[in-house]
Amino acid sequence: MRYAIPTANGELCQHFGHCREFAILDVEDGAVVRAQFHAPPAHEPGVLPQWLSEQKVNIVIAGGMGSRAQDFFRQYGIEVVVGAQTGEPRAVVESYLAGTLQSGVNICDH
Repeated sequence: MRYAIPTANGELCQHFGHCREFAILDVEDGAVVRAQFHAPPAHEPGVLPQWLSEQKVNIVIAGGMGSRAQDFFRQYGIEVVVGAQTGEPRAVVESYLAGTLQSGVNICDH
């Protein structure tokens, strides 16, 4: 499985569209085996979901994401988890895998 975490300053960025980089983490047998950071293309509707699909991402974990962006991800077969609290990407994915990821409401309303 491949996870994407929008980041700023090395931690999960609460506003998906404002991230500076994406951490892309590969998980095998329930453990993170590789993490890489990639600069995203310019933020325009539909661009990031297509780009992350090309990166073979299966799940995006974000703080907040608009409903339109979530719909684009679904079109590419990518699961979206919103409301995640900030943290280092590896720790966020490990918490998700353990079922202990702290999340709240989606902070985006657009």
